[in-house]
Amino acid sequence: MFEAILADHNIYLFYLINGGLENSFFNFIMPLLTNFGNFFVWAIICLLIYLFGGRLGREVAVLGLLALILSNVLVILLKFIIAEPRPFLALPNVDLLTPESGSSFPSGHTASVFAAATAIGLKYHQKAKGKKYWLIYPLLLFAMAVGFSRIYVGVHYPYDVIVGALLGVICALIILKYEDKILYSKIAHTIRINKILEFKPRDKLRRIFNKTN
Repeated sequence: MFEAILADHNIYLFYLINGGLENSFFNFIMPLLTNFGNFFVWAIICLLIYLFGGRLGREVAVLGLLALILSNVLVILLKFIIAEPRPFLALPNVDLLTPESGSSFPSGHTASVFAAATAIGLKYHQKAKGKKYWLIYPLLLFAMAVGFSRIYVGVHYPYDVIVGALLGVICALIILKYEDKILYSKIAHTIRINKILEFKPRDKLRRIFNKTN
């Protein structure tokens, strides 16, 4: 009974967003926005933070990437176990704007964007001063917009997105909770995490540039 009620609400909310809110602006922007939940987009963002963010940026990048990897591993496992068909395969009259393959539950794009945004934003929130201190708020708003886009383009149910968001946040919080062990423990020293943090890519690039000139 309870499961049936949840399923009905899930489908109702899906149609409300996917078709009920349809307009030309959303039809243009949502297929673009939804790509920002891709694992590789956030991996590149972490790389850029690592290269140009200084010492704190290198810590942020490593933690963000680890949260991203952890969330994706869990998403892959859950998708394999649950194997729920995507809404455009299970429901009639779905406005499909961005075709996707694979299982629906949970949303991997949403998990990725929430994991990376939470880890990056919270780390800066804890350590940085100035504008970066407030980075967590626009990042989470952006993550919510990406999650919304997954429903709008027709590839996920609302509950897929909600669980994906929770999963991403939890993964980020786990990584941040154990960041000292991850970054500075004996194991981290053994696998040369400290070398990754101490490496100064801008200095390296500057030396290479000077040699070529």
